[in-house]
Amino acid sequence: MPVTVLLVDDEPLVRAGLRAVLEAQPDIEVVGEAADGAAVIPLVRQLRPDVVAMDVRMPLMDGIEATRAVLRTVAEPPKILVVTTFEDDEYVYEALRAGADGFLLKRARPAEIVHAVRLVAEGESLLFPASVRRLAVRYGDGARPAPTTPAHARLTEREAEVLRLMARGLSNAEIAARLVVGAETVKSHVSAVLAKLGARDRTQAVIAAYESGFMESG
Repeated sequence: MPVTVLLVDDEPLVRAGLRAVLEAQPDIEVVGEAADGAAVIPLVRQLRPDVVAMDVRMPLMDGIEATRAVLRTVAEPPKILVVTTFEDDEYVYEALRAGADGFLLKRARPAEIVHAVRLVAEGESLLFPASVRRLAVRYGDGARPAPTTPAHARLTEREAEVLRLMARGLSNAEIAARLVVGAETVKSHVSAVLAKLGARDRTQAVIAAYESGFMESG
């Protein structure tokens, strides 16, 4: 089954460019478009996309509010990939904290766009781990602590080790190889980490790890 994508951006040329890049792939299908975040929820319910590629800045409802709305109101929400002009934008960080699964630069090369959609759809690796770290260091200053932090989550020693490897961007298979355990064991550890942190996915878990001081910021 192809990965289905909903494109949300107020610039028609951006949507057209993303559609052209994604639909050139046999395993990706663009199922719809919207010009503002306010239209996302009804389209998500109607089209059931696997991934929403969504601009972070839009006139009526931006990508941050649209992300919150989707996760709050849709029973089985899609993965959300924020599309942005600037990598170090605080809007991007707020969208990630709101529940977005990753972000993509509008100037990215076609291969990078395709890779980002596939990676976010799979959900077994962190997209751009170094950039997530920089955003957390720059904007996660502790004034807005994560709802549940690793310091209070009672992670086991092995779960803490898995979280550190997740923060470095390792996939489940790479973590399994590093720890010399089976892939299913790693999946169980990852699930336990997310549950204890109250995190939707790896991105939110890693943000919580940096904001709490669990991960070194340097």
